[in-house]
Amino acid sequence: MFKRKQLKFKTYEGYIRYKYLVIIFLIALCVFFSLLSISWGSSNLSISEVAKTLVGQGDKRSESIVFKIRLPRVVTAIVAGGILAMSGCVMQSVLRNPLASDSTLGISHGASFGAAVAIIAFGAGVQGTVTSANAISVKNPSLVVLCAFMGGIFSTLIILGLSRFKRLGPESVILAGVALSSMFIGGTTLIQYFADDVQVAAVVFWTFGDLGRTNWTEIKIMSTVGAIAFIYFMYNRWNYNVMESGVSTAKSLGVNTTRVMITSMTVASLATSVVVSFVGIISFVGLIAPHMLRKFVGNDYRFLLPASALSGTIILLLSDLFARYIVAPVILPIGAITSFLGAPMFLYILFKGVAKR
Repeated sequence: MFKRKQLKFKTYEGYIRYKYLVIIFLIALCVFFSLLSISWGSSNLSISEVAKTLVGQGDKRSESIVFKIRLPRVVTAIVAGGILAMSGCVMQSVLRNPLASDSTLGISHGASFGAAVAIIAFGAGVQGTVTSANAISVKNPSLVVLCAFMGGIFSTLIILGLSRFKRLGPESVILAGVALSSMFIGGTTLIQYFADDVQVAAVVFWTFGDLGRTNWTEIKIMSTVGAIAFIYFMYNRWNYNVMESGVSTAKSLGVNTTRVMITSMTVASLATSVVVSFVGIISFVGLIAPHMLRKFVGNDYRFLLPASALSGTIILLLSDLFARYIVAPVILPIGAITSFLGAPMFLYILFKGVAKR
């Protein structure tokens, strides 16, 4: 399914050592960009000040900036990026399609539709008036999160049902995801048509994607879900490796491919739905991160899963830095930044695959 240039090593130990070095390098990059993201802002802090503050030796000003404003945003980027990337990696494996991710299977747009229903139809609404400073702040975020989550899960159930009962091939599953995305976009547009200007603004603001809207409680929920998903994926790492050789080979080696596909897709979709419900639509991280790391660690899921998660974290941290400083003090929607990165990669993978046929 995935082709790459083979790296040559004299020994198996050297082969494994190289992959560990890649993961260590990614961890170092993640730490560096995390500290950089915390230090940069309207009130600049040096990296040494950030480090002192994180270990409890900073002054009150730096503690307020770091722990109340910047650290939650950075931790959200780390958790959300990791979940989206490793979930995309698993989706691509079990569906045997390099284009599979939450953004191409309709999960993100399903969550967006659910959020629109909560804001407009169920009265989550907004605070203040059209002229107030907080006119687009959602007054009932719990309802929005719940409806967004249900929208993402609904899309997942449709995809799983089509895959399981209609026996759709990898290409057909992606086409089904595109159709679902179109349907949810149409539904969101129709709901917005009957809303007032402030409600429409709230829906649009939610769909932009924002790492700064989460609190520590929501971060803990995402982290817990992400940790459970990572443990499950790593537990099935050998199944994913075997499935790379084909469904028939995997079945001959005793792998229940149907069960692995359904449960893995369910866990991946649940995890991504949680992320999207809290931070909005952040497209293509789950698509581009695994492909970037396959060039370095190959298709061995013992290393590809953690490497993809780290890569997704780095992509989201860099995208957030770019969104915050390209036209500072205006903060650009991070979903737009990741779409600019992911759309060319999507086209590259699509046409590269077509050229090989």
